[in-house]
Formats: sequence, C-alpha cells, structure tokens
Amino acid sequence: MTSVRRRRLGRELRRLREAAGLTGEQVAARLECSASKISRMETGKVPVSARDVRDVAAIYDVPDDLRDSLIQLARESRQKGWWQAYADSVQPQLAVYLDMESEASEIRLYRAIRIPSLLQTVGYAHAISVPAAISGVQSEDSRSVPLIMERQRRASGSTSKIWAVIHEAALRRQVGGPDVMRAQIEHLLAESAKPGMFLQVIPLGTGALAAMDTPFVIFAFPDQSETDIVCVAYATGALWIEDAAEVRTYATLYQHLQAAALSPGDSSGLMASVLRDC
Repeated sequence: MTSVRRRRLGRELRRLREAAGLTGEQVAARLECSASKISRMETGKVPVSARDVRDVAAIYDVPDDLRDSLIQLARESRQKGWWQAYADSVQPQLAVYLDMESEASEIRLYRAIRIPSLLQTVGYAHAISVPAAISGVQSEDSRSVPLIMERQRRASGSTSKIWAVIHEAALRRQVGGPDVMRAQIEHLLAESAKPGMFLQVIPLGTGALAAMDTPFVIFAFPDQSETDIVCVAYATGALWIEDAAEVRTYATLYQHLQAAALSPGDSSGLMASVLRDC
C-alpha cells in the first residue's frame, strides 16, 4: 500500500502519458531507463523525484504551471510523516494507516468490542495496550499511548468528518476498571457533541449484524479523483482494499450498521444511561 500523495502523483503521470499517446516502453526508451520504472512510478510503488517529474513533463509537453504543481507533489510525497517522531512505535503497516488518516476528509469507523483509538482516553489506551504487549500482538489500537493522543490532537484540529459506529458491549466492557470506563464514557459524550464527530451505538438487544465481528475503516479523500480505501483490521496487521466493487460492498455494510445503530442523539442517551450504571 502506498501513500496518498504518491498514488495521486502516479495516477496523474499515467494520465499525462496516455494523453500524449505514449506507451511506458516508449517513455522508458527516451529516458534511457527500464519500463518497469515507469510502471512503478505510475502505480506509486516507488518515490518519484522532482527530476523524474521534469523529465517526463518535458516528454509529455506539460504546461509549466502543471509541471510545477506535480514537482511540488513529488517533493511532498517524499517527505517523512509527522509520526516519524514515534518511529519506535510505527511499523510500515501503521505508517500507511496514519498517512491515510491524516489525508482523509472523511473517516468511517466500525469497532464492535472496543473504543476506536481516535476516541480513547489516556487511561483506556493504557489499559488496552497492556494485554497486547503481553501477547506480542500489536494492532492499530495497541501502539504507544502518546502516539494515539497525538493522532487525536491532529484529528480534532482538522476539518475531516469522523463517523464511528460501536457496540454497546464496548461501553460495558470494564477495560481498566469502573473509574477508567466512567472517564471514557464521559469523554465519548463530550466528543460526540463536537462538530464533525458522529458517534452511533448499536444496542445489545440488536440481533445479528452484517460484519458484526469484522472491524474496518473507510477513508474518503478531498480530491474527487481519489477513490475511497478500506482498511480491515486483524490481529497482526491489516488488509487494504482498493477495488471499487469491494469498497462499495463495505460502504453498503457500513450503511447497514448505521441503520442498526441508534441515532447520534439516542446514542448519547444510551451512553448516559451506561454511565449511570458504572
């Protein structure tokens, strides 16, 4: 899985090549490089340098303003993400996830039995990380607590919309004990009242659900030419889905989950009720 900017740049380079009526082999011959390099540039498999962009832009007779914007995109695609400061906690799979999370204009989350990272308190995040550390399993939700808090800070300062669907079981599971859970639910109530945050809870009394035991995230991006991407989590990593038909299937699954959940307002009422029971 490649970064959002690298995918965008590669897609634009391919569009320009095809508009020029050239094959990858023809471009490679003029640049005296391999055709596989051109293919990897266009699929985002390798970083693209500013020089590479200048060279192909000259071949494709790209206008100066478009060439300059592509050069800037190439430079941005090679920059290290803010999460490099947490390098000891960020493996390649998570780095891709954080890139998607940072670039997305809309994030749709589904978690059944735990609170999503972007909504966790420090106490809850610490309590979640302990069993993961003991087992040696490190999923997206079991990384360093400071990293999770920084992700939340950046998300709250962005204009992206976040939709989260969780199960009532996640509210009632005593992660870290009653005090931690009280603080966690209070935090959820506060977050759900913020603009751009939409939290829905599926009640325990609800029957069988589509994908009820499969946590996943759908990322949408501000660039309309950028297709949505789905991340399906499992114990030791994640599966990335870009195929349009599969992405539509997950979008439909998410709609069914939202339909099974309470409205945001009623979800807040349920959370308040669970808080009283803590």
